[in-house]
Amino acid sequence: MPPKVTDLATSSAHTDLLAALPVTAEATTSRVVVNNPLIRVVVFAFDSGEVLTDHASPRAVVVHLLTGAVRLTMAGAEHAMVPGDVLYLAPNEVHSLIADAPSHLSLVMVEA
Repeated sequence: MPPKVTDLATSSAHTDLLAALPVTAEATTSRVVVNNPLIRVVVFAFDSGEVLTDHASPRAVVVHLLTGAVRLTMAGAEHAMVPGDVLYLAPNEVHSLIADAPSHLSLVMVEA
């Protein structure tokens, strides 16, 4: 039986999680929410100006911006994200990120 996954968007856990992971000055922080052989969910907090340089994941990735504003670059194209935006990255797709404002982002990695 697959593990139960809580829909954070409709539960009080969403608010509690963001409160538990505040944006820290001049830092990027993260918290693993789900981790098993099929799926890994990580929530990130970025201060304005924080950067993630080019990197890739062997898993398929879904990026969901929860708060703030970021620019995510993938396949040479920059995507300005606002809260609610969702992007899909194929396995091994190189991407980078710049936070334009204090932000929270959910990253879901799925075993392809």
